[in-house]
Amino acid sequence: MNPSLINWPAVLIAALSSFMVGGIWYNPKVFGNTWMKESKLTEDQLKASSQGKIFGFTALFSLLMAINLACFLADTKTNASWGAVAGFLAGIWGFSAIAIHSLFELRSWKHIFINGCYIIIALTLMGFILGVWR
Repeated sequence: MNPSLINWPAVLIAALSSFMVGGIWYNPKVFGNTWMKESKLTEDQLKASSQGKIFGFTALFSLLMAINLACFLADTKTNASWGAVAGFLAGIWGFSAIAIHSLFELRSWKHIFINGCYIIIALTLMGFILGVWR
């Protein structure tokens, strides 16, 4: 890893990209309604939650994910395809971690696949952004 090869604006955009993916993925017309049902959440519970806290921590954790991935990709040989592959592989790791926790929480396979596939797509896009914008 060569820290001087980290493109910090790309890291920021990669982190923000997870919001775009999440906005589409968890939209009620895509997987949002199924996710709410499988999470055993209601609209009222979501409305009563602290959205500032949720989105603030989401931004922080997305930034940490992008920084971590950027550290692994800080190499002169990194390109868009390797970035996407590395992101995908990190996503598989994330999917596995989500699955383990969800199984112990007695979550459904629908819940596991909705959340797990989101992380695969989000990290693949992050890796692509970091690889293409070096």
